[in-house]
Amino acid sequence: MLRYTSKLINVTTTRQTIRMSSVVPMCTRRWYSTEQPLPTPGACNTVDPKISAIVDQIEGLTLLQTSELVSQLKTRLNIQDIAMPVAMPTAPGGAAASAPAEEEKPAEKTEFNIKIDKVDAASKAKVIREVKNLAGLNLVEAKKFVESVPKVLKESVPKEEAEKLKKALEAVGATVNLE
Repeated sequence: MLRYTSKLINVTTTRQTIRMSSVVPMCTRRWYSTEQPLPTPGACNTVDPKISAIVDQIEGLTLLQTSELVSQLKTRLNIQDIAMPVAMPTAPGGAAASAPAEEEKPAEKTEFNIKIDKVDAASKAKVIREVKNLAGLNLVEAKKFVESVPKVLKESVPKEEAEKLKKALEAVGATVNLE
């Protein structure tokens, strides 16, 4: 559908200027003026009443009715279903693919959270000093931390470091749990 405008356009030919006051289609107007871009499809303010009625009817359908409508449209318009490709992980080598599932071991945990469960009252000062050094806290923060146990001291610590911190805290009198 073309839109027409009755705007006056001056066209210069080789020897004379012709003044066009007739109806000029919008598509040719684009070449002479860039004031407004061409409208995009679906951006029109006016919608064909027939289309509007169809949209209203589809809007009132249930999910099952909509599914039936889609299948009917596919058969009548000869639209084929396109299966979306699914990426399947491939095993390296044919022998690994046929290996039994019982040989698979769960992945070993590599990162741990260090949680202080309990602190002995007699060694509380030593634990406060150790927490202060390990966590980089000041003395007041370390004291509040130790008094509010059970609490996680560090999160996502590698296994070797977590074992070392656990031994150091247990040496000063804390009960530590690696989660």
